[in-house]
Amino acid sequence: MNNFETTDNFTQPLLEESMKKIHYESYDQWVNNFAVNLDNIWNESSAKELIPQTNDASISKNSSAIVIGRGPSIRKFHHLDLLKESDYDGSIICCDGALIDTLKAGVTPDKFPNFYVATIDPGPLLKKCYDDKIVDEYGPKIKSAFTTISDPLVVDRARQSGMKIHWFHSLFDYNEGKKSFNHISALMVRAKNHVNGLPAIQTGGNVGTSSWFIAWKILKRSNVTLIGLNHGWEEDDSLDLIMRHGLKHLPMNIKSTDPAFKKLFPKIFNPDIGRYCILDPIFQFYSTAFKEFILRSPSWLTTINATQGGSLFGERIKNMNFNDFLKNYHK
Repeated sequence: MNNFETTDNFTQPLLEESMKKIHYESYDQWVNNFAVNLDNIWNESSAKELIPQTNDASISKNSSAIVIGRGPSIRKFHHLDLLKESDYDGSIICCDGALIDTLKAGVTPDKFPNFYVATIDPGPLLKKCYDDKIVDEYGPKIKSAFTTISDPLVVDRARQSGMKIHWFHSLFDYNEGKKSFNHISALMVRAKNHVNGLPAIQTGGNVGTSSWFIAWKILKRSNVTLIGLNHGWEEDDSLDLIMRHGLKHLPMNIKSTDPAFKKLFPKIFNPDIGRYCILDPIFQFYSTAFKEFILRSPSWLTTINATQGGSLFGERIKNMNFNDFLKNYHK
């Protein structure tokens, strides 16, 4: 996606180069992860098993899912406590980084049996997202979705907890046709057992956007509600923290006094909540890509942002207080 929130002739190339670096600097790692995973992919389940036995025409207008991220608003507004005390009966899709905190808050598959966790990042550090006793306690009741390029050690830790692994492809270079890794890896997967292939989804570069795709493309939920998906910084967040996150992939150093700083780190007003948030180059990409995906999503899908913070607002995004969502969409 190239239509960033704020661009000019100087910042646009920087943002594009930054995103290219994020998504291609680990290309060798992606291929290596896939190669090591392939035998397990052949012998384990496809994410197609998660698809309800229905079709788009029969999707209930009341079916829903909650995507749980780890943005700061989830703690600020006590969203996990509200969810724990609710009688919500839809699907829970937990981003991997939020899994342990979510379970410890009492939002577990015992209370919410349609409980899923998703991982798309290929890095080994995500092992810590599954490395906890509470994950082992509830693992057998959690349905996991992993991209085929996930780090094998991360998948193995989830597997050790008793989770059933469900595989899918993450799309990133399919536009390159038959020479793309997406095309080649899909052919290899179909060579054994998965003759009809695995589901493939866009990711937007982050697990929150991926979980939104899983909610409606795979689970066929018609209302997808987001909490903890800020995709932006609060005004009172440390400038040092914001710059560390935002500058680590830029091809050059930018100081806060540089004229380009306000373009790379814009402060934007979210009219749905009446507050400003600050974007960095990474969040500019995430936020803009996610908004474009939502805009292009099927008409039967309603995306509800109950995060109560951050940068996700605009056309086809319904803003709602999370407590109000739980009252209105629990059945």
